[in-house]
Amino acid sequence: MKLRLSTSNILSGGPSIVRRPISEKSNVELLNGLHLNFASCKEAAATSDDQVAGNLSNGHGPGKNHHIPFESWTSLDSNCLHIPSKAFQATPLTEESSEYDITVKLFLLPGSRFADWRLHLQEAIAAVLQELSVESINLLIVSFPGISFDADTEGRGDCGSNKIDASDSELSDAMLYAWRQVELLKSSGVALQIGLAEFGQDRLSKFLPRTKHRPTVDQINVRDCCVVPESMMLFAKQENLELLTHNDCTNILPQGTLRELLDGGENGAGVLAGASADDEGLRGDLKPEWVVKYTAVVRDRGVIENKGYFASAELSEKRFSRDDQ
Repeated sequence: MKLRLSTSNILSGGPSIVRRPISEKSNVELLNGLHLNFASCKEAAATSDDQVAGNLSNGHGPGKNHHIPFESWTSLDSNCLHIPSKAFQATPLTEESSEYDITVKLFLLPGSRFADWRLHLQEAIAAVLQELSVESINLLIVSFPGISFDADTEGRGDCGSNKIDASDSELSDAMLYAWRQVELLKSSGVALQIGLAEFGQDRLSKFLPRTKHRPTVDQINVRDCCVVPESMMLFAKQENLELLTHNDCTNILPQGTLRELLDGGENGAGVLAGASADDEGLRGDLKPEWVVKYTAVVRDRGVIENKGYFASAELSEKRFSRDDQ
């Protein structure tokens, strides 16, 4: 079973002026957005259930310990569980799509299978296009697992382990295979510009000659006072690459973090069962596959109107409830 998580628009309280630097790391922003969206949708589902049952006649909402089954605020569609339900999602843009600069960054996670990367690209882009009700995006950046730019060593990880069990040549071939899907999005007009993340000079010099549509952007995480090595800047200029910096984690959603987010603990969403055989919920091996971040900026005003995340995971699922005993 697939699990599809959504923050919806994390700026639903109002638009935000674009500022630099971004103070909050993407993994914190992602988790906070998911927590808040889950809580909001659970509350809405509980209120609806109580109203149907006539339990709000005294003017009080659901209590703190009110049990809210995950089935009431999620939806299952073609073996994909949407968390929350698609009925709670969809926050389309308020103006014509031509008025926005839409940037999408896809994080392919360390546990994902190489052979599935092209499918993950299709799934992630389709989710964003549907959410924003648009047909194209201005910039697509792809972050592959197993690499992390560093101004000194070009390889130090951040925000958790980003290592994968593969040789450099295997990883390079897998990235090129996935890039073919990116090139299709470019040639079809879905992505007007395409880019990479965390590629250093050595990796770029090997990768670029093998591409059909070359990236125009390389997004890197520079930790030491935002100093980009001079050799890297010269190389980027020669290759017509725009260098952008970011504050994202490469392994943005580790397996343990995702399980904690979805389990039945005090701060969990109650979708996954806990360790006890009495716990209701979904059981199985959980494997995060990808996270996609999207940002829609009103071009003339420099205001972020819509920003959010989707995340996808594979659950080798076994359902267990008290009814099974």
